[in-house]
Amino acid sequence: MTPEESRRDEAARWLAQAWKDLNAARLLASAEPSRSVFHSQQAAEKAAKAFLTFHDVTFRKTHDLNELGGQFAALNPSLVPLFKDASDLTDYAVVFRYLDAPREPDESEAMAALETAGRVVGAVSTFVAPH
Repeated sequence: MTPEESRRDEAARWLAQAWKDLNAARLLASAEPSRSVFHSQQAAEKAAKAFLTFHDVTFRKTHDLNELGGQFAALNPSLVPLFKDASDLTDYAVVFRYLDAPREPDESEAMAALETAGRVVGAVSTFVAPH
């Protein structure tokens, strides 16, 4: 396997996990919005890591979509605005998973997060899809 094939394979594995998180977010949006937003964040995060992996860019172990998206500028500036929007999902990685959550997200918030994550995963998929 060539290095490019290896990167594409690893990126595809990240994307497969992103699609699973996106599906979980969709299933949980009305029943458990606080869990849905977590999975939306995870889908966007894993898509970002797929894109960076595909381009052989190392990244820190982080949930910060602003940081991950910031690494896109040199690779593909067209994705920067999308990740600027997605950076709002960052707090969903941890804030609503614990007892001291400041509030409970509702279904409309979960649906908005799902829409944003779906745009991220879809966009990244077009760049990383097997050729």
